[in-house]
Amino acid sequence: MSRKEVYEQRAEEMILPLVEAQRFELVDVEYVKEAGNWYLRVYIDKEGGITVDDCELISRAFSDLLDEADFIEDSYILEVSSPGLGRPLKKEKDYARSMGKELEIRTYRPIDKQKEFYGILLAYDNNSVTIEEQDKTRRTFEKKEIALIRLAIDF
Repeated sequence: MSRKEVYEQRAEEMILPLVEAQRFELVDVEYVKEAGNWYLRVYIDKEGGITVDDCELISRAFSDLLDEADFIEDSYILEVSSPGLGRPLKKEKDYARSMGKELEIRTYRPIDKQKEFYGILLAYDNNSVTIEEQDKTRRTFEKKEIALIRLAIDF
């Protein structure tokens, strides 16, 4: 496991009890470098949506735990936030919640000369995702081909 994965896994194990105690959902934990800075990002959600106060509550409690554990060698910025409207599907529960809903899928390489697809989620498993496009075409993607998969946002 890479150092990044170790940090994410350990952080997830530490924060999960805090999030569950508030009856929130832990959506994701990521440790990323952007513009020269490391970020430990935690995405939380709840029925009806997360508020700024919810994020502050979790951030303060988690920051104290991180200071005690002191397992991340680099300087980093802690961010706790809502996953937002463009929430990617990452875990099995994300796919289950999205059954029958319209998804946006972006692939790493073109398939039939395109990289963006929209359709209703019909099926998924550990390796693939099947959607039905607007013209009723069914299309199955290997998960390893997918760069991004999320609920489609209609404006």
